[in-house]
Amino acid sequence: MSTLKDILYRVSIDAVKGSTDVDINAIDFDSRKITENDVFVAIRGTLSNGHDFIEKAINQGAIAVVCDTFPEIIVTGITYVRVKDTNAALAFMADNYYDNPSRNLKLVGITGTNGKTTVASLLYQLFKKAGYKVGLISTVRILVDEVEYKATHTTPDTLTINRYLKAMNEVGVEFCFMEVSSHGIHQKRTEGLHFAGGVFTNLSHDHLDYHDTFAEYRDVKKAFFDHLDKSAFALSNVDDKNGLVMLQNSAAKKVTYALKSYADYKAQILENQLSGLLLKINDNEVWVRLIGTFNAYNLLAIYGTAVELGLESFEVLRLLSELESVSGRFQFIVSNQKITAVVDYAHTPDALENVLKTIADIRTKNEQLITVVGCGGDRDKTKRPLMAGIAAALSDKVIITSDNPRSEDPEAIIADMEKGIEPQFYKKTVSITDRKQAIKTACQLAEANDIILIAGKGHETYQEIQGVRYDFDDMQIVKEFLEQLNK
Repeated sequence: MSTLKDILYRVSIDAVKGSTDVDINAIDFDSRKITENDVFVAIRGTLSNGHDFIEKAINQGAIAVVCDTFPEIIVTGITYVRVKDTNAALAFMADNYYDNPSRNLKLVGITGTNGKTTVASLLYQLFKKAGYKVGLISTVRILVDEVEYKATHTTPDTLTINRYLKAMNEVGVEFCFMEVSSHGIHQKRTEGLHFAGGVFTNLSHDHLDYHDTFAEYRDVKKAFFDHLDKSAFALSNVDDKNGLVMLQNSAAKKVTYALKSYADYKAQILENQLSGLLLKINDNEVWVRLIGTFNAYNLLAIYGTAVELGLESFEVLRLLSELESVSGRFQFIVSNQKITAVVDYAHTPDALENVLKTIADIRTKNEQLITVVGCGGDRDKTKRPLMAGIAAALSDKVIITSDNPRSEDPEAIIADMEKGIEPQFYKKTVSITDRKQAIKTACQLAEANDIILIAGKGHETYQEIQGVRYDFDDMQIVKEFLEQLNK
């Protein structure tokens, strides 16, 4: 049993009404989950304000309330704690409540626009192969050593993070790799956590529906590295123009990686084929099963992280050669008719361009490249025309379709995308609202040796339309249509 005073350690408190020397059961920011003797933390969210639910939380048994403004009605026997920032307070309280679990393992945060899931997931895979107990907190899944849980956000809320880290402590996990999103940093979900290291992959156009400007998006990412302490390492991709910016004010040990620039960890692509990459990493050659320049960067980040965490460099190279691609990240199948279908999560202009250029590097130009692409609803609208424009410029045929329309009209999203297609590319572009029909059409258009890229959803096994999630798996659907063609 914790006391309120114990879990308020390191929280910046403005004022208190009542006693903090009370036993508390649990903490929550969702008033619906509050039970007897819990602490309710009132968070100001994008859709609702927790301060509106203080009375409800007390009626359900809350013994204490943490808020940024005292309510008009103060209930006798309830402790009220006023703080400057309830998000930050919740993060420190969660850390204290779960006995500071991030300090009992080596936690590494991976941030950037693209590559977070691949880097985190492959680090998990590599350290498992090296014989360690490992944790993973990612967009795709959460792993407490070998026990899997479903992920709902790139960076979960701070209570969830600490709960899983505590579970990792209990089974002896030594290393945990965690995706850190700009939303997560901005909403203080990573405050209070002790990171052994941070990795910056790259920065490009994304989340401008949430962040007002690109500069704000960059600075939020940078804040993660600003908070690392001197016992940690900060590993940054300096081929990205923002790579050195991330390191500017960090107290952590600064290390760099690059394919083009001078860096501590350097790689060169010697061969790039559909079967894999031959890389030269710090003067040693290694063959890996992943393909494309973007994966060369991911693998270099993984190599640098593993070495910084104490693994022997030649052992890391051996383990790199055994890694297998992450679900929905350049996953491909080849049909009996020799049609190659690639499924990739690329949902930003930069990621889509990377995938299309990777395919361009390995194709012969004697085949067609048919791209199926859509953009999500209720998200950054400014990237829609950019993505369609990139697809049209770098493909032989393009089918614009739905992604996860969410609450938006899918045809309105497609209309936004169509604005980015230059007139000379009109003839090779078609719009089909139904994503399944779009994939079917791509398969019907394809001939022997052609390549189909299905971009945007990757590992997702659903399509969200008007608040309902329907079963939908790009890889499963393209397999079925290609098998029908085989018959």
